[in-house]
Amino acid sequence: MTNEVMTIREMCDAFDVTPRTLRFYEAKELLFPIREGQKRLFTKRDRARLTLILRGKKFGFALEEIRQLLDLYKEEDHGETQMRETLVAYHVKLAEMEAQKQALIAVMTDLEDEIAFVEGQIEGLKREG
Repeated sequence: MTNEVMTIREMCDAFDVTPRTLRFYEAKELLFPIREGQKRLFTKRDRARLTLILRGKKFGFALEEIRQLLDLYKEEDHGETQMRETLVAYHVKLAEMEAQKQALIAVMTDLEDEIAFVEGQIEGLKREG
């Protein structure tokens, strides 16, 4: 991608999103395209923000959490503050996911035990019948 602006169609093609998605993010003040009448032109900054938005959504962050991280960007520190806070948020999210994973494994084990029990019950009925 170049430093030039991109149209909504070019953004959709580049990021595999719909125009509605881009308009939604604009309405939520996550993206700030240049407006020329009805035309939206997305800058390099918008492209960087969209990359972070999509990554945040993929990792399970709420839009408000993503907004807070995006708003931390400071040009004077080259984004270091934003990166440090994002790293903290990533560690927290990973710990949450690990806890969810362990809970899911426990439930799956219980379900597997229940399946074995019911299968045994069915086999017992077959032997009796």
